[in-house]
Amino acid sequence: MIDYSFLETPTRMDIDRLTELYRQAGWWTDAADNPSLVAAIIAGSHCFLVARQGKTIVAMGRAISDRASDAYIQDVTVDPAFRGQGIGSRMVAKLVARLEADGIGWVGLIAERKTHPFYRPLGFSPMADSVPMLKTS
Repeated sequence: MIDYSFLETPTRMDIDRLTELYRQAGWWTDAADNPSLVAAIIAGSHCFLVARQGKTIVAMGRAISDRASDAYIQDVTVDPAFRGQGIGSRMVAKLVARLEADGIGWVGLIAERKTHPFYRPLGFSPMADSVPMLKTS
């Protein structure tokens, strides 16, 4: 069973696992990337959502506030062993619901080309492997 929860006070084990997910997604290639950077990313997010199977985090996503009244969803990734189960889509839906409950509108989504083909990215400069997806309704 997969359990979704917003991560408010991550443990060191949580941060280590999230670091691993970032690397699995291919977002980090620099040897300097480390758990302290993950902690800073969580702290800088409007909301940070994780999916767990038991105690193990199998997916994560975050929303960052771009302006006072809206936000982008970015860094949604699922462990390769759990892809194809709709976890990423449910993650985005829960992030949007959280933003709307907090009175913040969802402006767009920045997705990773290599790991999220279902977002049909077209390229986005200066992030060559990403694309913003604008909300239409």
